[in-house]
Amino acid sequence: MKRRGLTPSVLTVFRQWLTCAIALICLGSLFAVHVFPSSRVPVFPDAFKLHKPENGFRSWKSELRWVQEQSPPQLSKVPSSPMMIKKVDTLNEIPDFKQLWKAPSSRDFVQCVSPNPSYSSPGESRGYLVVYTNGGLNQMRAGICDMVAVARIINATLVIPKLDKRSFWQDSSKFSDVFDEDHFISALANDVRIVKKLPKELKAETKAFKHFISWSGMDYYQDEISHLWDDYKVIQAAKSDSRLANNKLPLDIQRLRCRAFYGALRFAPHIESLGKLLVERMRSHGLYIALHLRYEKDMLAFTGCTYGLSTIEANELTSMRENTSYWKVKDIDSKEQRSKGYCPLTPKEVGMFLSALGYPSNTPIYIASGEIYGGDSQMAELKSRFPLLMSKETIASVSELEPFVHHASQMAALDYIVSVESDVFVPSYSGNMARAVAGHRRFLGHRKTISPDRKALVQLFDKVKEGKLVEGKRFSDMVMEIHRRRQGSPRKRKGPISGTKGKERFRSEEAFYENPIPDCLCRIGSLGAANSVVTV
Repeated sequence: MKRRGLTPSVLTVFRQWLTCAIALICLGSLFAVHVFPSSRVPVFPDAFKLHKPENGFRSWKSELRWVQEQSPPQLSKVPSSPMMIKKVDTLNEIPDFKQLWKAPSSRDFVQCVSPNPSYSSPGESRGYLVVYTNGGLNQMRAGICDMVAVARIINATLVIPKLDKRSFWQDSSKFSDVFDEDHFISALANDVRIVKKLPKELKAETKAFKHFISWSGMDYYQDEISHLWDDYKVIQAAKSDSRLANNKLPLDIQRLRCRAFYGALRFAPHIESLGKLLVERMRSHGLYIALHLRYEKDMLAFTGCTYGLSTIEANELTSMRENTSYWKVKDIDSKEQRSKGYCPLTPKEVGMFLSALGYPSNTPIYIASGEIYGGDSQMAELKSRFPLLMSKETIASVSELEPFVHHASQMAALDYIVSVESDVFVPSYSGNMARAVAGHRRFLGHRKTISPDRKALVQLFDKVKEGKLVEGKRFSDMVMEIHRRRQGSPRKRKGPISGTKGKERFRSEEAFYENPIPDCLCRIGSLGAANSVVTV
């Protein structure tokens, strides 16, 4: 029997069906690739790319990036939500959002720290200056740089200063543990002779122990202190903080202070290395705020600020203040302190402040601080507004932090580095760290630093609490207007408050390292501005 072949019509239908099937398979494959990419092929967003360093920054190309290492386990605990899908810096197309991160104009101010042509190498040393620093990290840093200037003034050889081991933090670190000792000596070789130790033959010599008078000028050191060389070969300074005037010093002395503070007094290599790594990890989340949250036990006890604390906590702080002998003021009215703006903002108040300024809830915030008094309960409301709260403890592994944990000065140095490098810096209190970071950011090009007007803010916060004002556009407009000119733009250093006298007059002046204008920042084209940029 003859087999019947396929008819032309059936063959045509079969070919059309086969073509459609192939087309559907291809479309399905394309759809799967583009819509459901394989988890085995990682696609890294821009967040993992290191931002280019700005002017004044050293290149970090030689440093390991955090994506090359095993991510610390704490990073997996960073909260996420649908609101956080967009990285902060991907919203830059929004004009108002750009304004939140925009640094103030530098108004053509540049670093000018080179000495005058008549400046000479250090003269013949008349003796040795031994210095015992006091206070926390930044108090000691300022004091050390002031003692460099004092050594220059009195023709002394500076012995590497001894760090404070008796302060609240009980830190056993020595100078070389915190700072790059060799760099400090070599960077200042044309200014001051510096040695690591007092010569053995002079250790048994009678020394001139001296408490240098606070905020003293050239005459005091050239006359009263220099005369000590007639009878002694070693002068020992018992304290280093605030021993040199902020103002009315020769320009070369002021510029020497800047060269010391911003260039010579560099952190030790192990601190610099981890500090830069922490910055890179923060950058992986986009633009970030560094918040110096000075809400620690010692600060609250010292200032007598107990707003928002329980009775038990308030009594604990009062007891601590009364039992600390070198804190002179014992009886403090907490309500009065707060109303005058003398208290650190609470974590809750900081959250209200940043929200009012317009920062979105997905803003990465680095908390630069020690242990927050009250712990999680105090941080709860700030975290509810800004879930992406991070710190050195959460973005570094336990093993990375292990060498630092028992050394408060070294831990503070890590916070300092991340704060200086941040896109926006916000201090909750104007202490030594806040002033030093603010001044450093001015020196590096007037990066955005928002200084809260605490006196004005607590009045608004109290109105919200009393129901006389609600958080919203009106509240936000009021906060933004108050801080329109408090964002780190160039201005001359403030002099003493009118009507103050004696020590209070000097105390009321703006600290030299908080604002180095006009001594170390000059307008382009002005005398001394050329060839003077410090590499830090």
